Amino acid sequence: MNSLIIILLTAFLGTGCGKKDVTPTKTGPVITKPTDTYKDPDAYGTPFTGVPDTKDIIMYEVNLRSFSAAHSFKGVQDRLDSIKALGVNTIWLMPTYPVGQLKSAGGLGSPYAVKDYNGVNTEFGNLDDLRALIANAHSRNMAIILDWVADHTSWDNAWINNKAWYKQDGAGNIISPPGTGWNDVAALDYTNNEMRTAMIRAMKYWVLTANVDGYRCDATDFVPDDFWKQTLDTLHKFTNRKLILLAEGVKKEMFTSGFQITYAFDFYSSLKGIFAGTAAPSSLFTTNANENNTLASGGVKLRYSTNHDVTSSDGATVTIYNGKQGALAAFVLAAYMNGVPLIYTGQEVGSPKQISIFNDDPIDWSTNPDITAAYKKIIAFRSSHEAIKTGTLTTYNDTNVIAFEKKSGADDVLVLVNAKNSAVDFTVPAAIQGAWTNGLTNNSLTLSGKVTMQPYAYLVLKK
Repeated sequence: MNSLIIILLTAFLGTGCGKKDVTPTKTGPVITKPTDTYKDPDAYGTPFTGVPDTKDIIMYEVNLRSFSAAHSFKGVQDRLDSIKALGVNTIWLMPTYPVGQLKSAGGLGSPYAVKDYNGVNTEFGNLDDLRALIANAHSRNMAIILDWVADHTSWDNAWINNKAWYKQDGAGNIISPPGTGWNDVAALDYTNNEMRTAMIRAMKYWVLTANVDGYRCDATDFVPDDFWKQTLDTLHKFTNRKLILLAEGVKKEMFTSGFQITYAFDFYSSLKGIFAGTAAPSSLFTTNANENNTLASGGVKLRYSTNHDVTSSDGATVTIYNGKQGALAAFVLAAYMNGVPLIYTGQEVGSPKQISIFNDDPIDWSTNPDITAAYKKIIAFRSSHEAIKTGTLTTYNDTNVIAFEKKSGADDVLVLVNAKNSAVDFTVPAAIQGAWTNGLTNNSLTLSGKVTMQPYAYLVLKK
């Protein structure tokens, strides 16, 4: 009997425990993370195989609003042969995207106030027109890079709806880039990873959708280095493409991030000061050396005597450098001392216009054919001499003349420039005395003792 009672109790307790085990457990709602449906666009066209090595780049900046009366992609396409004839192998198009409606600077608004990173400004044409321009440039063995604005957007960019993507003040209001006065744009916040992802995807978009060959990136020092590293590492995953990457910045970290070229702001300032008579000729050598200290292995500077910012603020080259001859002399220094040379819209015809990026102001391409011919000779000589591109630089200090020599193996080039508006004498150092050939005329001459140079004259000599 006792055994039977024990068995019954055990069965009862076991049944009770079984009931407790099957009581439903209360849980919260299941949250499903939204699926990221992004997919890279299909690649358009065939990647261009003629992208030049960095040392060989001759770059031309196109201001679409001033390049032609039509201020369109077609207007640029119609003059590709003229650009090519200069000796150019890389074209940089100023921003091609729709422009924001807040035009605090007046006129048509700043092309650097981007309303849609994936759009085409109808002022210039449509996507097919841009593709046609790029394809036609490629057929002439010229690369094309787009301008990219990563620091800020227009106030009516669709991204503005994502408030967390933008910098804000203490009251939570989106702000313009601090300390710039650029009131027509809103500053992006690079602590936001969603925004970073959207930016990178937009940059990939144009490489794939329009077959572009790289970017000139605006105000790169305003944007965190790690973003550029992340972005350019992503772009370099297109292993079947060679990209040109130019940073409008000066930090050495830009090269670590993946850029090949950075800006030579100080070189331009020194150049302008020398031609204005406020700086000694030798100051250009100091500036060159200081800028070279910001270079990483394989990196170079973009050297220019003008660009869209310079022309807008300081005037045309014929104004800054006191005439056509001075403009040419300044370009020789920018193109030959070190780095990659740049030509800006209208520079090659000595246009006197102080072009504003905010308005249509077409260039008259029929002016000054003599200065165009001179630019062609200067560029052609550079392109055919490795000494100028990568040679060892030797400088010769002189109170009047900017004199330097570049050597690469047997290639030996000597450059003399008078940056003064008066005739000056150059005392020839013993190291460069002897027989030379004028690289632009092929005339022979012998350097000895003293050379008298006319106002803004330049001599390009070769052994």
